[in-house]
Amino acid sequence: MRVLERLAERVRDLERDLPDVAVQLVGPVEAEVGVLQAALEMVLQEAQHPEEAVVGERQRHGRGIPALPSKPKEEHLAFPRGTVDILRFRSRCLESNPLGDPAERPLAVYLPPGYAESTRRYPVLHFLAGYTGSGLSFVNWTAWQENLPDRLDRLIGAGRMPPAIAVFPDCFTLLGGSQYVNSVALGCYEDYLCDEVVPEIDRRYRTLGPAGRGVLGKSSGGIGALWLAMRRPGLFAAAASHSGDCAFELSLARAFPDAAIQIARRGGISEVLGQLRSGRAPEGAAIELMNVLCCSAAYSPQPAREPWGFALPFDLATAAIVPQVFEHWLGFDPLRAAARHAGALSSLRVLYLDAGTQDEYALQFGARQLSRELFRLGIAHRHEEFEGGHRATAHRYDVSVPLLATALSA
Repeated sequence: MRVLERLAERVRDLERDLPDVAVQLVGPVEAEVGVLQAALEMVLQEAQHPEEAVVGERQRHGRGIPALPSKPKEEHLAFPRGTVDILRFRSRCLESNPLGDPAERPLAVYLPPGYAESTRRYPVLHFLAGYTGSGLSFVNWTAWQENLPDRLDRLIGAGRMPPAIAVFPDCFTLLGGSQYVNSVALGCYEDYLCDEVVPEIDRRYRTLGPAGRGVLGKSSGGIGALWLAMRRPGLFAAAASHSGDCAFELSLARAFPDAAIQIARRGGISEVLGQLRSGRAPEGAAIELMNVLCCSAAYSPQPAREPWGFALPFDLATAAIVPQVFEHWLGFDPLRAAARHAGALSSLRVLYLDAGTQDEYALQFGARQLSRELFRLGIAHRHEEFEGGHRATAHRYDVSVPLLATALSA
């Protein structure tokens, strides 16, 4: 027990050293706190529940749906488990979309422990997946880390956040994503989420309504969360962007030269899209190319001019930026859009930004620039950085989710 006491004392000492400020750059000190806290929780768990030191596969059960496998982690078994409903939702907004993507989609909904037995109302968190992700990717088994339902069980069970409903919509397209905007080249995904999914959740479940509703995501999901919070004032009361696209000149434009090379190598855009329609999944460098094509369809749709429905923001022969097209992209850049939507952002109870200090797409610089712009506009927010890159960052939900859920429950 002396070891446990010394470990607990070290955690408390480090926590006292952390500054409580609006803008916090998270470095080795806070990282050490997280490691020590996790180690302390694990040791205490094993000491209190030795019979659970070795466990088999755990199953999560929804209402009348097959069990969703989850990774066997012994610390989870000490906490009550929520349930996951998998709904089938048909969208009017997505009918006849230009890519022929399904209008009927799965909609995963996490209900916290005790939901069925209570009559209370709950805050709702809408999670937006990153590029190539979907709603079901949040609830599926994931190697070496928790899925979101497991994470929420732990955070709620440990008392780090109040119980909340979580919604995981599917906005995947043939091009790998939607950027959560309305586009004549992709479909009306902003409308799908805001005008269909949000009211459907309020109709089916006991929610707190707009004052208890938040939106968050990572990468494309991060910019999507910011975009919806800006575009739909009053619909969401909190937003969080983890490594969200920002400062497009730094983050997105850097991919244009390689995209031009990949398009030429693969015989042109029509050939690339033809391979997708034939069922050939892109891999390697083609994934980065597909991200550029997806963003082009989202930010510069031109169905009347181009056979594939969008204009590229760069010249295929020289990779030089085409100013009139890229300027249209910049209208979706949170760094540019913040001033236009300052009122909507100011109305949020919580606005949270973060990025890794080694982000492969330079999104830490975009987040820093956006934070400075928000300060200039007088918009309250919290900006953090952490050691790491763009991938394997789901642990950052341990920071944003309790922050949003607590504010939305107040």
